[in-house]
Amino acid sequence: MNQPPLAGPKDKPAQRIPDLEIKDAQVIFTTLWNDLEEERGRETLHFPKEIILLGGAPGAGKGTNTPFIMQARGLTCPPIVISALLDTPEARRLKDAGNMVGDRDVIGILLRKLLEPEYQDGAIIDGFPRTKVQVECLKLLVAKMHELRQEFFVSPLGIQFRQPTIHIMVLFVSEKEAVARQMKRGREIKVHNDEVRRTGVGELLEERVTDLDEGLARRRYCVFKEQTWEALTSLKEVFHYHFVNAEGPLQEVERNIVHELQYQSSLELDPRTFDRLRPIKLASEIVVHARQELVKRLDSYELEDSTRFAAVVSFIARKIMPIVQRHALAGMSMVNTEDPLFDDSAAMAMLIDVLSERGFITVVDVNRMEVPERVDLQTGEIRCRTKRVYRVRIQFEGSKIRRGA
Repeated sequence: MNQPPLAGPKDKPAQRIPDLEIKDAQVIFTTLWNDLEEERGRETLHFPKEIILLGGAPGAGKGTNTPFIMQARGLTCPPIVISALLDTPEARRLKDAGNMVGDRDVIGILLRKLLEPEYQDGAIIDGFPRTKVQVECLKLLVAKMHELRQEFFVSPLGIQFRQPTIHIMVLFVSEKEAVARQMKRGREIKVHNDEVRRTGVGELLEERVTDLDEGLARRRYCVFKEQTWEALTSLKEVFHYHFVNAEGPLQEVERNIVHELQYQSSLELDPRTFDRLRPIKLASEIVVHARQELVKRLDSYELEDSTRFAAVVSFIARKIMPIVQRHALAGMSMVNTEDPLFDDSAAMAMLIDVLSERGFITVVDVNRMEVPERVDLQTGEIRCRTKRVYRVRIQFEGSKIRRGA
């Protein structure tokens, strides 16, 4: 379902971060970084290869979509949820009022969390950065990661300091939708908790004050627009930035996420690795015109090599299709042949193309065997001929049969 264009903060250009906030960030980050180096040692500061910074309007579905994002990127470690890390009574009072927790606390706890071994390959951070100071600290962290990579690149520790990849992913919904989702969540959690208290069965869920008061829900959205949105959009020119329309149904949002997170090797591989792999075409490049190329090849067989083409088609009809039909339920057939027709690679190419055009996935292996032909009675030497057996593996969608209860 197509959604109407989302109005609001995306139309507001990001403002330049004042020098005072940059200086505050530098002081905070430098102090925390020096503490880490002194405490752990520079050579142990292994930060994740990939960091996905997940931000979004209240009610945009960050928690709902995090498992899907993890699956899309092959991450198995739990997400780092900033609000859960900052669960002190003072921090809770600030969050309940729709306000922010101090930047120093956020950065300090996050840096140590990112150094845990389970996040070595990648991490999703939910709710960071939310302020301009946090944005500047993030830039300083990535600069340090590049610095460490250059320092240790040729050392035995080089693999621990890989090319960092930073994604900013913003899930966005309108204010009306955000408030409606927060209120719905609050009602559902309240009903659930009332039932748990009544029956003693199940676990209580967190009841957010902002999910129970429409005014606080609107204030939370305003804080997102006025602070978090600007902080996130200021990173658009620095890191990979993904704006995801989260207004629609879950499956549509998931499609939007997949589209945004499509693998781009030039952005994620080390430059040297990418240059090494450059001669190998991407699968997406190969398949984009695959159907048209297949049609062109089949027409050329008929026009330029019709005798051989007719022989291949006849072989498929006589030898292969009866076996395929017998395995219609399984969706897979194996056909072995020694027909000398396929000693010519052109005929084998025709066979694969014809079956592909008919909707079959075909793989051919050539098995060469030495078969004794005669024995030299004087020398005792055994002379062999090479026997070729072509093994054709054919896969297709099997028949869906109905089974009784």
